[in-house]
Amino acid sequence: MSLSLFQSPGSIVALDDDPDYLAMLSLVAPKEWYVRFYVHAEECIRQLQLEPPLWEADAWAQQELVDNWRQTGAPLIPQILRYWSQFARRRYGLTQVCVVDYSMPSMNGLQVLSELVDWPGMRVLLTGQADEQIAVQAFNRGLIEQFIPKQATDVSKRLIDALMRLQRLASGQASQVWRGTLTPMQNALLRQPSIARAVGDLVSARWVEYVVIGVPFGVLGRDADGNVGWLQLEPSSGLEELAEMAESVGAKAEHLEAIRQGTTLIDIELGQALGRNEPAGLSPALQIGPDDTLLGAFFEISPRFTPGADGGYNQWLASQPARVIRR
Repeated sequence: MSLSLFQSPGSIVALDDDPDYLAMLSLVAPKEWYVRFYVHAEECIRQLQLEPPLWEADAWAQQELVDNWRQTGAPLIPQILRYWSQFARRRYGLTQVCVVDYSMPSMNGLQVLSELVDWPGMRVLLTGQADEQIAVQAFNRGLIEQFIPKQATDVSKRLIDALMRLQRLASGQASQVWRGTLTPMQNALLRQPSIARAVGDLVSARWVEYVVIGVPFGVLGRDADGNVGWLQLEPSSGLEELAEMAESVGAKAEHLEAIRQGTTLIDIELGQALGRNEPAGLSPALQIGPDDTLLGAFFEISPRFTPGADGGYNQWLASQPARVIRR
């Protein structure tokens, strides 16, 4: 398992010439998902063909943050917070996954997907029993990420599970931008399957979007209501240096010992990145993975440093039209 260094909510599109089937999908799709439903292939294609420039603009916005940090030393955390606030509408509106029925009267599902050459999202094909061999061939050729038989008894669960996984993959395509902020040691740690799984589980349980960065080393995350937090990551080999930093800012002797023992972490670098004047915070350390190679600790970030609900996912979702089947 590899850890996506960037995650963001996005949208889903479903295309099927059977409006009753789309109505069923609307009922089973989680309420916190933004899903658009189409009956006509031409309209679905037209909408998705508008998106590649928006995907590219968002990728450039992220790259510019990293370039600015690299060229000027501007801290990444405040830049990411501004990005979250300013580009919510564009980011959340990007269609991450398209679900297409294979058997449709005007054109089949693979013909629809062949029209979306530049669209970078993930593709799911719904198949009838007679279409499965075609779907297998399409999967093997890399034309789709997954196919799901419509006649399967657990089709709803299989589809929801697939959409959750593929949304993460689509959003995670931006990981390479952020990998450039990691040192070789940090990158090697996060590529260990056990550590990647542990970090992924921790952040996905708290936040709907996050970014992994190397300076300082950790994960900046945001929940659906716009609350921001920080998961500080600390290699055990760096605990003595962290304790020395803590001593330089006047930490108490018992706190210095707890840092050296790996039971407590202190958020000095987070405070420096935010330009925070108050004393550094302390938080219990968590073991990341099966051994003590990497530790972590969660720290809340005061709303006065963050965009708050402005540009948050729930705020954006509430502004979107109700789910309808576009006939």
